[in-house]
Amino acid sequence: MAGIYIHIPFCKQSCNYCDFHFSTSLKHKNDLVQSLVKEIELRKSALTQEVNTIYLGGGTPSLLDGDELKLVIGAIYKNYNVANNIELTLECNPDDLTQQKLQELKDSGVNRLSIGVQSFDNEELKFFNRAHNSSEAESSIKRSQDLGFENITIDLIYGSPLLTDRVWLENLQKVNDFRVPHLSAYGLTVEPQTKLEQQIKTGQFPNLDDDKMIAQFKMLIEQTKQFGLTQYEVSNFGKKGFYSQHNSNYWKGEEYLGIGPSAHSFVTNKRIWNVSNNIKYINALSKNETYFEEELIDEKTAFNEYVLTRLRTIWGVDTDYLSNNFSEELNGHFKKEVQPYLNSSYLQTQGNKITLTQEGIFIADKITSDIFYV
Repeated sequence: MAGIYIHIPFCKQSCNYCDFHFSTSLKHKNDLVQSLVKEIELRKSALTQEVNTIYLGGGTPSLLDGDELKLVIGAIYKNYNVANNIELTLECNPDDLTQQKLQELKDSGVNRLSIGVQSFDNEELKFFNRAHNSSEAESSIKRSQDLGFENITIDLIYGSPLLTDRVWLENLQKVNDFRVPHLSAYGLTVEPQTKLEQQIKTGQFPNLDDDKMIAQFKMLIEQTKQFGLTQYEVSNFGKKGFYSQHNSNYWKGEEYLGIGPSAHSFVTNKRIWNVSNNIKYINALSKNETYFEEELIDEKTAFNEYVLTRLRTIWGVDTDYLSNNFSEELNGHFKKEVQPYLNSSYLQTQGNKITLTQEGIFIADKITSDIFYV
């Protein structure tokens, strides 16, 4: 199995917390789309196995019109071996999901929507500088379901300075009220050179409260369990049959191809990353020049990435896989570092799998950091 990720680097406006690569100018959108199609064609030999997931992220892919979507998706079908039961996800903002837009998405082959709700509270949405309001968030979900989209995930953020426990519980209740089968929920982080960092530095908003973050994370786990959602990755919750296949493939170490400016790829033990500049990306492809960098992944890096991604999931670290794919030194290091966490009930053994316990989930980052081989 393999996946293809398409990065659409355009947004209507900038969210205060976002450090992803994007532009609020659509001036070069047509040239960018043509460049995406060219890169898709140029890299067709990189993935020889069947492609079972396509994911359009960003940025805001819902800013592409129906013809642009069909052009990009059609190029993938033309140049790759695409599975019949493909999971085709598109990230979208609630304010873009009109009846016409949803029909365009359906006609282009999209069968999974990732809706960037972030909050159902208007004050929080203003704080995040989101383009939609709470009413649009709710109506976009209902409209999508009415048009036949069953595989829907929404994003929510917790731990922000404005988010009270009451509002957080109300946000989570909306997930259940709308029978949304998948939720991605993230603790707010202050990334360098973002508007949020500047707002906190200048005293417009207080620093994030770690105790509040933990408390709201606990509420998240408790509520989603009541709703029948499984926490199959630290930040992802889904009903059976609705886990993200694309992201699960990342966590399971499957190969994927990243198309577009700033996109990353993992193929044949290589990490490849495209230039994070729209104009440089467009110009390089038009002149048949190099638009990416690459590196071979050494054994130490492969080990650390395996531990990082797998330990956050319900599939855990497979000790048989470690034995068969890494040196005795790395296996010995792993056994030594995990033992204290097994003894203290933060990790548990299930056959040949080592997974986080309920307590371990709260210190997952520390555990993985301690296990890393440096």
